[in-house]
Amino acid sequence: MGETPAGTTSSTPEPQSPAEKLVTLEQRAVDEPRAIKVIVIGAGISGILAGIRLPQRIENLDLVIYEKNPEVGGTWYENRYPGVACDIPSHSYQASFEPNPSWSRFYAPGAEIGEYWKHVARKYGVYRYLQASRKVLEAKFDEARSKWTLKIQKLDTPEQEVFEDEADVLFGCIGALNEWKWPEIKGLHDFKGKLLHSANWEDGYEYAGKEVAVIGIGSSAIQIVPTMQKVVKKLDHYARGKTWIAMPIAGEFAEAKNPDGKDFNFSEADIEKFKKDPKHFYEYRRELEHELNSAHTITMRGSDLQKGAVEVFTENMKQKLASKPEVFKSLLPPFPPACRRLTPGPGYLEAIAKDNVNFISEEISYVTPDGLVTADGTARSVDAIICATGFDTTWTKRFPIIGRDGKPLSEKWRDHPDTYLSIATDGFPNYFMSLGPNSGVGTGSLTIVLEREVDYVCKAVQKIQRENIKTIEVKASSVRNFQKYCDAYFPGTVFSMKCRSWYKGGTYDGKVSALWPGSCLHAERVLSNPRWEDWEYEYINDSEHGWLGNGWTMADVKPEADRAYYLKHGIVDLPPVVV
Repeated sequence: MGETPAGTTSSTPEPQSPAEKLVTLEQRAVDEPRAIKVIVIGAGISGILAGIRLPQRIENLDLVIYEKNPEVGGTWYENRYPGVACDIPSHSYQASFEPNPSWSRFYAPGAEIGEYWKHVARKYGVYRYLQASRKVLEAKFDEARSKWTLKIQKLDTPEQEVFEDEADVLFGCIGALNEWKWPEIKGLHDFKGKLLHSANWEDGYEYAGKEVAVIGIGSSAIQIVPTMQKVVKKLDHYARGKTWIAMPIAGEFAEAKNPDGKDFNFSEADIEKFKKDPKHFYEYRRELEHELNSAHTITMRGSDLQKGAVEVFTENMKQKLASKPEVFKSLLPPFPPACRRLTPGPGYLEAIAKDNVNFISEEISYVTPDGLVTADGTARSVDAIICATGFDTTWTKRFPIIGRDGKPLSEKWRDHPDTYLSIATDGFPNYFMSLGPNSGVGTGSLTIVLEREVDYVCKAVQKIQRENIKTIEVKASSVRNFQKYCDAYFPGTVFSMKCRSWYKGGTYDGKVSALWPGSCLHAERVLSNPRWEDWEYEYINDSEHGWLGNGWTMADVKPEADRAYYLKHGIVDLPPVVV
């Protein structure tokens, strides 16, 4: 007993009759994971999580992570502008499995966030799979072989040569805000002073004592202005749009924990207590995330929380801009809070109320070699222009991603980026996305959603291995149904109201393409439980029974294996005893 019978590798049965079709069994045990290669594009937060979870959960895995930058971190590597910081609480912007008790501020500086994610990548071995300074130029699905083929450029070599690679599964961890762009202003590149973009900041540029212009009214500008205002001679803030400057997110909670600092700095005593008392830190973090995840009602039209936010935000802005009522009037939006991304902006309102800041709501007509000219004919000379004007948010202007029948993703998404649960789209087999269209959250923790997206992809790769699947592709009907759900959900939210927002691809009243149609917790629950019936499959050797293998298990064929594993302590599922 317990010995492997001879001849087990010759498992093809004799046909029962001449008319019966001969069936060839797959020569593998039913639980033997076949070799599989996964390529991850991007080493931001999603790519780092993929580099941790895929090797942890997938056996017989060949994993490569291609990153165009020299280091991991994604947006926290690329964004180095003055004042860059997280605009949600630091303790909610970290991995669930790697809590950091040492954040210096309630809204952590960008460099600190970047160091945290590098620490996570080092601790969990992500660098083993990383190929940095490698820019993907094209990804194409080879239908004949069911492989993704990639063209990749080496950015760190003089020749910048291009090579090819291929994988069974492609996981795009590219992100939504990755392709920065210059604003379309006549004469911008004729400017003779210093021209900078917030997403392509030049390290070492000394702006202290200079006259500068900051263009934009998004999150980056709201962080840049208060930082630069303190040290520049003059700051011209060109802000055509209107926006709500929110009270700090989870502000009451933050102030209760940090009553003495307007920037919500953690004292050394706070940090030491977090380190020495893990239970206290755990309770703090749980309480914070509970509060963040309780704010979803603010996104619903006509809700009491939405109405209350209008009153509170209006009064806060009015008070802080009392010395410049014309700025308050110019900045106050006609649309409700959260229609555009809500930004707490600590210090922003105080900064634009200072004497050395000119808040300019007039449209910029053109740029001269010396400065900017607005529509009313006023010319203002400056030493530097900082464009905090954002990113391309159309989802289609990255490298070409080419699916079945040679169809580019950019063509499929020309009118609207339709997906299934934000992670896949039909016509692109074995291709998954993190932070794809309709994946962002208006409130709550983004990082837990990213973790669940990575978990989903891990389960899909396990299914491919376990069931001898050649291709897994979401059904076109599943994509349509998810889009129908989005179309039904968003009209009841403030996101679909009339305001220009990157949530809607930079349009005024287009479809909401950046946000998940529901709460953060809704996304977490949905992504935790894949509905495999929403997908369609092709099988290796066209054999739907191939997943059964050859009638053996790995425990059968390994001499040292435990063949009574199902009785092992901790394996038996003990039901509750009813007395």
